[in-house]
Parts: sequence; structure tokens; C-alpha cells
Amino acid sequence: MADENIPQKKEEPKKKNNKRPNKNYAVKKRLPIRPVEGDNVIFITKKTNFKAQLDKCCDLLTKGEKEIILHGLGAAIQRCCNLALQLEILFSGTCQIEVNTGTVDLVDDLEPLTDDLDFGAQVRHSSSIHIRVFRTAMLGANQNL
Repeated sequence: MADENIPQKKEEPKKKNNKRPNKNYAVKKRLPIRPVEGDNVIFITKKTNFKAQLDKCCDLLTKGEKEIILHGLGAAIQRCCNLALQLEILFSGTCQIEVNTGTVDLVDDLEPLTDDLDFGAQVRHSSSIHIRVFRTAMLGANQNL
């Protein structure tokens, strides 16, 4: 009776975050659609070694590539931003970055676990980033032309 003024918490059962839309289906994730292909287009992932990605970008920029385009999706956005900033620091004022963000539609296939159900698909959305790293001046070039 002394605790009448203290609001009591209602214990609600915790909902499990189940990735399956239904127990009767297995979800198979498709690869995302790649926007463009080329030697200067790099897709950043969380699985690839960061140093290897950084070395690949540095090699492209030092061999005369005028620009590279970095694409990151979902959890790789932070790594993509970090990579672009590291390139800007390494090339000390001779390159700049241009950033675009967006949303990408991803399709998952629903495969039935029983024979009496049909195949299906579901669409989900994921954040994306596209960073253009371009050279503004070449190192060692005569800038007094």
C-alpha cells in the first residue's frame, strides 16, 4: 500500500526477431544489382580486408586513374566512408570526394519447406552510399602553367 504512487512495469513477452516471414519458407537472399561496371568501380564489403581495399584504390589513383567510384551497402557504409577519408588523407589535398546516398531495393526469394506451398519473393530496402573520389591535381606536376 505504500507503493501506490510508483507505476509498476508490465512485463511483456519479448518478441524474437525472426528473419523468416513464415515458418514454412526459407529465405534466400539475392545479390544486389550492381549499378555500373568498370576498372575504376569498387564495391566495398565488410568481408574484404580493409587494407587490401585501400591498396587497390591507391594503386588505381597512382597509376593515373582520374576518378574511382566506391559503392557501399548497408553495414558497409561506414567502411566505405572511412576508405574515402583515408584516401583523401593519403593523397594530401590532391583529391576530393563527392558523396551520394540513397536506398536500394533488395529481393529475397521465398522457397517453401513443404510441397503444398508456392515459391514467392519479398522486397526489402537497404541504405546505400556512392562516393566519387577524383583527382584535382597530380602529385609532382608543375602547377604554374
